Amino acid sequence: MLHKNVFLWSLLLLLLQGCSEKKENQTATDASTMKENAPAPAKTKNILFFGNSLTAGYGLTQAEAFPAIIQQKMDSLGLPYKSINAGLSGETTAGGKSRIDWLLRQPVDVFVLELGANDGLRGIPPTETSKNLQAIVDKVKAKYPEAKLVMLGMEVPPNMGGAYASQFRVIFREIAEKNDMTLVPFLLEGVAGIRALNQGDGIHPTVEGQKILANNVWEALQPIL
Repeated sequence: MLHKNVFLWSLLLLLLQGCSEKKENQTATDASTMKENAPAPAKTKNILFFGNSLTAGYGLTQAEAFPAIIQQKMDSLGLPYKSINAGLSGETTAGGKSRIDWLLRQPVDVFVLELGANDGLRGIPPTETSKNLQAIVDKVKAKYPEAKLVMLGMEVPPNMGGAYASQFRVIFREIAEKNDMTLVPFLLEGVAGIRALNQGDGIHPTVEGQKILANNVWEALQPIL
């Protein structure tokens, strides 16, 4: 009787051990299957904001400039994009044409072009500004033909003369249409000429002004991300 009980207990232990191992193996298999079927993390893409002091956030920290504000919007929506602020105070379209090659060494998935304001303030012929902008766009398209392109339009103050202002204004729309670029007609819409939204020089936006710039750009940028 004793031997029979020992045999039954041994058999029970073997059965329990087998069930435990089977459960552990099944759990490991399920975990492996879930890992294999899990979606791969989205690859982070680069948005290059190429411009002058308006992009750089002149008089403010870079975290207060509109590219950084747009980064916050993208992060809140879980969009896998990295905002790169390539703004340089005082930059003209000619300077941008010379500088762009170095910046294109890094991958560019979305290119946002914000140049021309300093050309206008210096009275550079609109035809020259147009040629430089097109040259910049050509370089981006040649290096990254799949990149999405965005043009941020600009206007000059009335004191530059009506004829000049009209010729200058249409440059950005023409370049955008020619190259299938998403267009923001006037980057400074809602900010230009409003004293409370500009710093003491009356040209560069304050922190609140940069937030409006970010919204102007975001309305055009969000649908293509």
